[in-house]
Amino acid sequence: MKKRFVPVIASVLLASQFLLAACSNDKEKVDGEEKDKEKTAAYDPNSHLEVSWMAMLHTPTAPTDVVLDKIEEKTNATITFNWVPDASKEERVTSALASGELADIVSLTMLTNSSVRTSLKSGMFWEVGEYLDDYENLKLISEDVRTAASIEGKLYGVPYQKNLARSGLVIRQDWLDKLGLPVPETLDDLYEVARAFTEDDPDGNGKDDTVGFGDRSDLRYSSFKLLSSYFGAPNGWKVEDDGSFISEVETQEYKDAMDFSRDMYKNGYLAQDFAVTAKTDQQNQFAQGKTGIYTGIVDIKNLKDLAKGLQDDMDLVPVNKIKSPDGDYHVWSENSGVGGLLAFPKSEVKTEAELKRVLQFVNDLIDKEVYMLMTGGIEGVHYELEASGAIKILDTDTWKNDVQPFSSQRPSEVTHSLVDADPKKQLANEQISENSDFAVLDPTVPLDSATANERGTELQKILTDATIKYIMGDIDEKDFEAEVKKWREAGGDQMAKEYAEAYKKSQK
Repeated sequence: MKKRFVPVIASVLLASQFLLAACSNDKEKVDGEEKDKEKTAAYDPNSHLEVSWMAMLHTPTAPTDVVLDKIEEKTNATITFNWVPDASKEERVTSALASGELADIVSLTMLTNSSVRTSLKSGMFWEVGEYLDDYENLKLISEDVRTAASIEGKLYGVPYQKNLARSGLVIRQDWLDKLGLPVPETLDDLYEVARAFTEDDPDGNGKDDTVGFGDRSDLRYSSFKLLSSYFGAPNGWKVEDDGSFISEVETQEYKDAMDFSRDMYKNGYLAQDFAVTAKTDQQNQFAQGKTGIYTGIVDIKNLKDLAKGLQDDMDLVPVNKIKSPDGDYHVWSENSGVGGLLAFPKSEVKTEAELKRVLQFVNDLIDKEVYMLMTGGIEGVHYELEASGAIKILDTDTWKNDVQPFSSQRPSEVTHSLVDADPKKQLANEQISENSDFAVLDPTVPLDSATANERGTELQKILTDATIKYIMGDIDEKDFEAEVKKWREAGGDQMAKEYAEAYKKSQK
């Protein structure tokens, strides 16, 4: 019995295993078919969308719901914003990426941040390159922008389209007039303006209480990055004729810019507290009449608004062209016209159909009506159009509360051309467009480096700290070179090698 029982049991077991295997295969087949159906499922672009959005907040407070309600109406969506203050974005975003606590849409504005690049390459976010041409507005994104926003040829989100180079100076025109100085055209002119604004009592109050250059601790968006480009320094990295890469800090032009800033700091023409000053403090110092030169022509209108009631007679002039020692004009480009990515985590946007609906939402944000809501607000409430087509803000405080935070969330700043009713702001806009003619691009933007992905932020801090210390006179040239050597040995040389290899591949 036992001899016959064992084979029967074995047969039953074999049969069971066969049935289980068959069921398993059938289940896998069904699951696979379901996944295929999910992936290829048609989406309804007219369906109501509930979407969450982790967005960067560049204003002191989040916006009211006045304009948000209109945006939701036009896009057929209910939008839940998770606002991240710009000042703490690096900490908050990297923490969210590490924890996986994300929204349906994540604004990633720090594409050179090692944690961000690593997360994008990890497969955490949808690759969207193949979908853009299916949408009326997204298909207009140029190939150059798509390339610049990609990592190893893969596009992990919809690029924020920005002007190629938005940097420049805002200078107190009324102070220039009082001191009999022309608008600076060369670096020597600019130095003289900084000196005069510090030493020659430009506000006429008889006190030694003004400084030429206001500044802040963010080296990239402070005066130094702009000055280094005026001196002709490369933007981050330089590609040599043989295809090798060298860092900007290893060029004479970068060192000349450091010496220029060091001399201004030593003489008090550059704000002495710049290393611990935040952007909002820098803006307030300018608005209060404590400084006379501000870096960032995009802020010219905001600076004038901040000065109301404090410096009502303030007159400003935007300056985008300062001649370099080589006789030409140069200005650094912010990520080759890419302000970041609107990225879609697979953990939140789970199917292709959901992705397509969210992409439709982003596409709709670029429609002229929605763009105007995010730029000017509601016509008749926040702005009116003048006969010239210029936008005139009716009440600045109301616009700031209801509209301003949305302006930095626009997926594109280049799709629609608007005229500003403020002539100085309009001039600044025209100068920003003109910057494209002599913008200096960062050649590493579309390239990838494993070392940069893993430790780029940490390594950059070595160079940033060394540059600031040199400007402040805390270290000398020998000490600075020692820090550069430390950076090279810690991974700088490896980054240069990896960028060169990636560049070589991209040229094939």
